[in-house]
Amino acid sequence: MNKSFRLLPVVAAMSLATAVTPALAEQNKKVIDDNLEKITVTGSYTVNEVVDTATGLGLTLRETPQSVTIITEQRIKDQALDSIIDTVNNAVGVSSQELDNVRNTLNSRGFEISNYQIDGVPISWSLAADSGETISDVAIYERVEFVRGATGLLTGAGDPSASINLVRKHANSTDFTGNVSAAIGSWNNKELTADLASGLNNVGTVRGRVVAKYEEGESYVDLYENESKVLYGVLETDLTEQTLLRIGGNYQKNTPTSPIWGSLASFYSDGTKTDWDRSKTTAADWTQWDTENTNLFVNLHHSFDNGWQFVANYNSINYKQQTRLLYLFGAVDKQTGEGLGSSTYKSDGDSDQNSFDIQLKGDYALFSQQHEFVLGALYSKQSSLVNAYNALSTAPAVGNFFEWDGSFAEPAWSDQASVAQDMDTKQTGYYGATRVSLTDNFKVIAGGRLASWEREGESYGTVTDFGDDNVFIPYAGALYDVSEQHRVYASYTEIFKPQNAQDRYGDFLDPVEGKSYEVGLKSTFLDDMFHTTFALFRIDQDNLAQIDPGYIVPGSVNSEAQRAAQGTVSEGFEFEVVGQPVDGWNINAGYSQFKAEDAQGAKVNTEQPRKQFKLFTTYQLIDLLPALTIGGGINWQDSTYGLGVDANIEQAAYSLVNLMARYEINENTQVQVNIDNLLDEKYYSQIAFFNQYKYGNPRNYNLSINYEF
Repeated sequence: MNKSFRLLPVVAAMSLATAVTPALAEQNKKVIDDNLEKITVTGSYTVNEVVDTATGLGLTLRETPQSVTIITEQRIKDQALDSIIDTVNNAVGVSSQELDNVRNTLNSRGFEISNYQIDGVPISWSLAADSGETISDVAIYERVEFVRGATGLLTGAGDPSASINLVRKHANSTDFTGNVSAAIGSWNNKELTADLASGLNNVGTVRGRVVAKYEEGESYVDLYENESKVLYGVLETDLTEQTLLRIGGNYQKNTPTSPIWGSLASFYSDGTKTDWDRSKTTAADWTQWDTENTNLFVNLHHSFDNGWQFVANYNSINYKQQTRLLYLFGAVDKQTGEGLGSSTYKSDGDSDQNSFDIQLKGDYALFSQQHEFVLGALYSKQSSLVNAYNALSTAPAVGNFFEWDGSFAEPAWSDQASVAQDMDTKQTGYYGATRVSLTDNFKVIAGGRLASWEREGESYGTVTDFGDDNVFIPYAGALYDVSEQHRVYASYTEIFKPQNAQDRYGDFLDPVEGKSYEVGLKSTFLDDMFHTTFALFRIDQDNLAQIDPGYIVPGSVNSEAQRAAQGTVSEGFEFEVVGQPVDGWNINAGYSQFKAEDAQGAKVNTEQPRKQFKLFTTYQLIDLLPALTIGGGINWQDSTYGLGVDANIEQAAYSLVNLMARYEINENTQVQVNIDNLLDEKYYSQIAFFNQYKYGNPRNYNLSINYEF
C-alpha cells in the first residue's frame, strides 16, 4: 500500500474534527468519562479498570476469568523500563529469549506468545518479528496488559500462552500539561523524552497529545551502538454528544551499528564449554540491521442512549528493515582460536498490514438480572516482501576468533535482488460472547469465535500455502463471589494455530490444536487497595513445533528444522500480589511454576524457565522525608537448558537484583537513579539457538531528571 492511501483515513478524520461545534463539549466529556475509560486508580501499581484483552465484554480485572498482570505507567517510570521486552522481563508468569539485537521470543506457561494487541485490537508482527517490534519503546503507552492463557475469542489463531495488549496514551486533557525528561546511563547512553497534551479549542472538544523520544548509546558488547527515534501523535474530537473520534500515528526507527546475527559458540571443538567475555561480539564493523515501524490508526466510539457502545477501528502498519549481516557458526579450536565458518546476508524488507475491527457491546435485562454481551468482527491482511542480495565473493576465513575485533572484509553485493520472501497473510474472525448473571453472586460467560487464517506465497525457495477456514473456538467462564472480598473462577477455551515451522524434509507441520483450562481465586483487601490472584492451569496441545537438533530446513540459509510433538501437556500454578498495603508502599510480586512434557514424557521448550519469582516494590518516606522514594526488586528463575547438536546447553538458576531512588526537588521536578543487576550476575539471555548463547546485561545504571507541569 502506498503512503498516500494510508493517510486518507487520517486526512478525512481531521476534516471531520474541524466541523465539531463547541456546544457539545461538556455533555460529551461526561459521556466519554462514563462509558469509555472507566478507570479507578487504587494505588500506583493497581487499577480497577476495564480490560478487553480476554473477552471483549469490558470486564474489570476481578471480573475476568483469567490471570491478568498490568505494568502501569507508574511502574514503567519507577523501573525506567524502555521497551516491550523490559515489561515482559518484569511481569509475573512471562519470560523472553534474546535471539540477537533485534529479535526476541516471548513465552508463558511453556509456550511462545504469538498474540498481541494495541488498544484491544489484534495486530500481527512482521514475519519472525525481525523488524524490531519486541524492542519497541513503551514511552507511547499508558500501560501494558498481560492476559495469561489462551485468548482465541478475541485474537483468533495463537498459542495458549498469553496475549499482550499495549494501551496507547490518549488525548484526554483539556488543559496544557505534560512532562519533559532527560537521562544518562551506562555505556554513554543518553535519552530525551517529551510528553505534551492539551485542548486544541476553547471548549475542549478537540484535544491533542504528542510524545517524542530520542535515545543513543553504546553497549557492553564490543562495537555495538544504537540510535532510536520515537514519535507519537493523537488527536481526539467529540463529533457529537455521544461520539468520539480518535486519530493518530506512531513512528519508531532504530539504526544500530554492528548488531549481531546469532551469537556466541557454546562449545570448543573438543566438546568443552566456552566461557566468553560478555563484551565478545560476532559482528563486523560494517553490519547493520535498521528497522522502521509506522502505525496509523482511526478509532470511532459511539454510545447509544440505551448505554450500548459501538466501536470501529482501522490500523495501517508498515514495517521496514535493511540488513547487512554476518553469521559465524561452528566450534572454536581451544588452542588456535580457529574453526568458525561464516555466512553473509544482505536484504531489505517491507511489510504492510491493514486491519478493520468493529464491535458492539452493552447490557440487557432478563429474569430480573442485568447481563452483558459483545459482538465483533475483524479482517486483517498482511503483505510481506523481503529482497536478498547475493555476495559476489566468497567470505574469507574467520581466523583466530580469540583476536576477533570486527575487522572482517565486507563482500561486494549484487545490484540485482532476488525475492527471498513474498507472502500474504489473511485473517478474519467473527465472535460473540455474553455474561449471564444467574444470581447476584454467580455469573457465567459463554462465547465463541469463527476464525479463518491463511498464508500463501514463497519463503526462501519454499512454496507456502497453508491455513484453516471457519474454525470454531469456544470460550466459557464462570465466576462466583464467595464473599465481598473473594471470587472464584474457572475458564475453558480451545486452541488452533497454523504454523510455518518446517521439518527436516521441508514440509510444513500441521496446525497446533489443543485445549486450555484455568481455575483460580481473586481477592481484594484494604478497601480495594491490595489484590491477590491464585490460578491453576492445564493446557493440552498436539503438533507443537520442537527443534530437530542437527537439521536445517532444505533450501534455507540457517533455519532450524522442527518436529511435531504430540500429546503435550503443560500444567502449573501462579500467585500474584499487587497493590498498596499502606500509604506510600507499592508492591507487585508473584511466583509462577509449570511443567510441560509430551506424550512420551520428554520435556518441551526446555529453554523456558519452569519456575519464576518476580518482585518490585517502592516506599515513599512519608513521615521521615516525603520527598524521597526508595525501591528495589528481584527477578529469579530456575535452571534451564537447550538442546544442542552434540550436548545440551545449560543455564543455572540466577537472580537479578534492581534498586531505585527518586527525590522530588520541588512539586514539579524529580531526579531518579536506577541500578539494574546490582550484583553483576553473569547469565544467558538466550541459550541453544543454533548451538549458541547470548549474555544478558551486566550491572548498569540510569540517572534521570523529570519536569512535570
